[in-house]
Amino acid sequence: MAKILFVMTGADHWTLQDGTLHPTGFWAEEAVAPYEAFKDAGHEVVVATPGGVVPTVDKGSLAPEFNGGEDGAAAMARSLETFDELREPVELEEVDLDGYDAVFYPGGHGPMEDLAVDENSGTLLVEALDRGTPLGIVCHAPAAMLAAIREDGGNAFAGYRVTGFTNAEESQVGLADKAAWLLQDRLVQAGVDFQEGEAWDPHVVVDRQLVTGQNPASAAPLAEELLNKLA
Repeated sequence: MAKILFVMTGADHWTLQDGTLHPTGFWAEEAVAPYEAFKDAGHEVVVATPGGVVPTVDKGSLAPEFNGGEDGAAAMARSLETFDELREPVELEEVDLDGYDAVFYPGGHGPMEDLAVDENSGTLLVEALDRGTPLGIVCHAPAAMLAAIREDGGNAFAGYRVTGFTNAEESQVGLADKAAWLLQDRLVQAGVDFQEGEAWDPHVVVDRQLVTGQNPASAAPLAEELLNKLA
């Protein structure tokens, strides 16, 4: 049995370019699908957030249109109810990577607000890369890579093949023009080799121990790739 650390946003909003606070949090499918895959495989999950706050689900991610209809939405809500670890997060600041076999970051717009500038998360990511710890990051959560800065000032993920929520997808949800910055742009500026797939289709990129997914539909296949690295 492996022990997998879920690093999750503690934010319940995303500050837009004009200062408006856009309600958000984590995206349900991106947490639930990997959680269920890992638990079904017999692994232990621990949730960590900045300050140990209980993470907020983006209410939009529970809507029928994002879950294949009313039945899917109800099933997603039930799955969240059984995700007991969400209600007992540890403080990210106190995490010791020695205790974990893999690390996973689910998305939602929340990470754009807090994990993108969280030094503790950045330090953990650098350490995970240096140790060769299997690392999965999906959708908007690659924003956390922006805080993974080495002592020489370079980004630890520079040169890695990475995917994440694209400019095209942000445009299609109507937030690209309102955002203070776009994830794809910032990742490219940080030196990563950004791999863009078709909008909304599952797209997973594997580079060394790093597994990234582009969007919510990529969360389940990403989890399978991460499980392969734990086998």
